[in-house]
Amino acid sequence: MSVAGTRASAWFGAGLIALVTSMAATPVQAVEVLTGTIRKAAETGEVVIGVRASSVPFSFQEKVGQSEHPIGYAVDICQEIVDDIGKASGREGLKIRYEPVTSESRIPAVTSGKVDLECGSTTTNAERRKSVGFSPVTFISATKLLVKRDSGIASYRDLGGKKVVVTAGTTNEAALRDLLAKSKIQTEILIGRDHADSFAMVKDGRADAFATDDVLLYGLKAAAGADGANYTVLPEKISFEPYAIMFRKDDPALAALVTGTFERLADTRELRWTYEKWFIKRLPNGERLDIPMSEELRTAFTVMGLRD
Repeated sequence: MSVAGTRASAWFGAGLIALVTSMAATPVQAVEVLTGTIRKAAETGEVVIGVRASSVPFSFQEKVGQSEHPIGYAVDICQEIVDDIGKASGREGLKIRYEPVTSESRIPAVTSGKVDLECGSTTTNAERRKSVGFSPVTFISATKLLVKRDSGIASYRDLGGKKVVVTAGTTNEAALRDLLAKSKIQTEILIGRDHADSFAMVKDGRADAFATDDVLLYGLKAAAGADGANYTVLPEKISFEPYAIMFRKDDPALAALVTGTFERLADTRELRWTYEKWFIKRLPNGERLDIPMSEELRTAFTVMGLRD
């Protein structure tokens, strides 16, 4: 970790200890000095996390018996953030309530206060940062195309007269439309409700290709088991997609806490272990994504304090 990062973490840690100590002495008065999401957690005893149904391996549903519960890379990181919110609010052991969101509903869910943290596969960009806040980068992806192996489509240049599906509320649609317009390729663009719906449209022949982030396409193939071998992800990159955890804008206390959580996880190597758990090791269904950490992401984690 850099000297600046060490000082920031030391300051953050000391601040947490002082705050928790003061709350233990005078809890009612201490809550009054809290702001934003941390104050909300202190008052309600819970944090609401927005989760996705099919964003493998970031946020998806695992069936246990007759019920399902959210799991994934982003969910694990958000649970660490909640632990730190508990310490900062003096309410360790905060309850986590999971709220389903979609690509289309996730930003309104955050801005309206319906969820406190959105833990999925959300791209951070300048336009979105006008209305919401973002954590440090958790993953770096790229928009690509998934097609059936026997489709005859080997490039976006083969999409003339074809149908391509994108998921509602994603950045992939604008990237695809821009590329097709520049290339003067006439293609019909369909909209899926969520990633599972978009994938289903390719499966049953309603669409010839599915454009979304490459890691999500690999996740959908892996989740499909043996049937996943019938599909391929084309190598061409249509756009650059850096992911991050989303939260409400203009909440500096939470933003500092989230950054502190990432620095802690990087310094203790837990960020790397969490990455390997979901991208290198077997998923709950027994499949592997086998996606090594990119140099760009490794560099981002190193800046936060990741030790080799």
